[in-house]
Amino acid sequence: MKKIFKLKEYASTFSSRFSQVRLLSVLVTFFAFMIVMVVILTTMNTFGNLDIEVGRVAERDIIAEQTVTYTDEKATQLRIEAQKNLVPAVFVVSEQAGQEMLSAYQHFASFSRNFFSEFAPDTSPATYRSTIQSEFPGLFMGENLDALFMEPEREHVIDYCQSVLHYIIQTGVFALPRTGLENYNPETVELLRVSGTRLDRERINYRQIVVLSNVIDLINRFTPPTSAVFPAHYRNYAIALVSPFIKENVFFSNEETEKQIAAVAARVEPVLNTIEEGKRVIRKGFIVSEDDIRELRALNNAFPRSDIRIVAAKILIMCLLYGLLLLIGSGTIIGQRLKESEIYLVSALVVLYIIGSVFTRDVFTGSDYLPSALVMPTALAIMLPSILINAPLALALALALPLTAFLGGAFDLPSYIFALTSGVVASVALRTIKNRMDLLRAGLIIACAQMVVIIAILLDHRSQAGFYPAALCWAAFNGIACGMLVLGFLPPLERALNAATVFRLSELSDLNAPILKQLFSVAPGTYSHSLMVANLAEAACQDIGANPLLARVGAYYHDIGKMDQPQYFVENQSGYNPHDDIPARLSATIIRSHVKAGIEKARHLKLPQEVVAIIGEHHGNSVIAWFYNKALEQDPHVSAEDFSYPGTPPHTRESAVVMLADVSEAAVRTLEKPNAAKIEKFIQDLITAKVSHGQLAQSELTFQDLETIKKAFVKVLTGYYHSRIEYPKLKKS
Repeated sequence: MKKIFKLKEYASTFSSRFSQVRLLSVLVTFFAFMIVMVVILTTMNTFGNLDIEVGRVAERDIIAEQTVTYTDEKATQLRIEAQKNLVPAVFVVSEQAGQEMLSAYQHFASFSRNFFSEFAPDTSPATYRSTIQSEFPGLFMGENLDALFMEPEREHVIDYCQSVLHYIIQTGVFALPRTGLENYNPETVELLRVSGTRLDRERINYRQIVVLSNVIDLINRFTPPTSAVFPAHYRNYAIALVSPFIKENVFFSNEETEKQIAAVAARVEPVLNTIEEGKRVIRKGFIVSEDDIRELRALNNAFPRSDIRIVAAKILIMCLLYGLLLLIGSGTIIGQRLKESEIYLVSALVVLYIIGSVFTRDVFTGSDYLPSALVMPTALAIMLPSILINAPLALALALALPLTAFLGGAFDLPSYIFALTSGVVASVALRTIKNRMDLLRAGLIIACAQMVVIIAILLDHRSQAGFYPAALCWAAFNGIACGMLVLGFLPPLERALNAATVFRLSELSDLNAPILKQLFSVAPGTYSHSLMVANLAEAACQDIGANPLLARVGAYYHDIGKMDQPQYFVENQSGYNPHDDIPARLSATIIRSHVKAGIEKARHLKLPQEVVAIIGEHHGNSVIAWFYNKALEQDPHVSAEDFSYPGTPPHTRESAVVMLADVSEAAVRTLEKPNAAKIEKFIQDLITAKVSHGQLAQSELTFQDLETIKKAFVKVLTGYYHSRIEYPKLKKS
């Protein structure tokens, strides 16, 4: 009685904790949906989903209920662009370049003066020419140097040339970029001079700009700053002696120019338009223009919540969607009860999808060739639950998510059709996947389906031929990208949810897994038994339409608890049986313990819950008959509960099949000279016994399934235990 009371107390505690977990998941998902509702209500259109697009005929009138003044973004942008075009390109004077020119000339002047003072009376022009050309190779022509040497007032000429160079440096020689200036003011440039902390700006006409090609004109325009009058031929000296030292010292500054543009753009006054009260913004029966759409958006922005009916509709839609999620989570639609982690995943996908659809609606405001759903990863939102949970849930979401976005105003009709097709095709394309490369194949299928849909949408809108390439590329890219993104999101989500996906099960079915290699080393008989059970379970599940891969993996791991005490299990014994030396009750306790030990090892290995369930249910709560009967011989009042397995009867078809495969494989080993008839009758008796003891009552197996399972077992076991001919012995020669 104490044990029964403790069992009831444990069940009550477990039920209470489970209810708390479910309540927490409901509260979390409800909070998430409230966030979605706030996003939709704060970004929704006042006039709802009217399917209003440029170039289409309006289906109803929309009249301004109040006077609205709004900023004409297009006109304002045109004004800004016009002001930007008036901004002159900014050039900055380089003090360093000017100083380098002046220093180079001063070196020439100083060198010439020293020569004149030391050698001029006793030397010839040829000596001066050779000396200068040696010190300044390639800069001067010989006749110019000869003329300077013969000039009676050569000191004045040198000073005059230095004044000319000062004038040129001060005026500036511009380095014009080859391209880019056409984007700025075509008539003037701005010259920026920085001297210490002083900053001077000067506007210069393009025609007055000095470059290297017209610097001689600047020399000819030079007027000395003093009242002295220099001979006209001094200009010839300046051209000959100054030109070699002239370089560009004024350079274009993109940074300063952009600052000027930003300052001008900030000062531009926005263009304001007014919509008078009573104005018919949209006229029924007329083609909608871009100006009409701009005015309609202005009304939406001015009165985002003016219609309480629209607000109520949005709230009702979100509540219905939340109710649908709870209905799906209860297992009524998808055939299984969602775990709390799966509820969180589905809620997160729904929330992110709806919020994403709202934002894409605002970014892609709609056109006749680019629905906003083109940039929404609808297929990704469907493929993840299809792989991680099941296909019926994915199909339910494929129908519900686009409809919710459409009713909430985030999708127009073309976007809804596109997203609906994408989701449904994604849920169907993943039904037969076996490896990760199949995801890329599914992405190609989705891309093809989306391209067909976008062609239909463009044809329906009578779009121009130039719209097709961009739309088709987007449709193809969307599908392929979703297939590739699943590959990235799947591994971490598999681990986080501990989901029994086909990819995870394929990895676990590798016989080179460390735990299976350890099982082979410690308990080879159990290992061989597990392989045979896996073959039986896989064959039977294939025939009844269950999950053969899950059954195979569950069979591989169902007896890993025997590794702790392998010698107590008959398949690992070789003559000596330790149960002969211990009481029956202790033997039963040891045999029973492998179920609990297997569950603990499975959880330590982080195996999926579906596999753990098979380990815990592969004996159900059946009685260990041999030891129970042995105990009855000693004590007729012994309790059957003390000799029963601690598990629960199978709750899934895969778990039930593994149970039947386990008992069938172990029992058939005891048959002498097994044949098909013996094996079939034996398996039928085993299945009947399990049914009569209620071990299959919760497994959802039908009598037809049991008959199919029996035939599959018989086929496999007959092939394994087939009769062999007796080979004659060779006579000794």
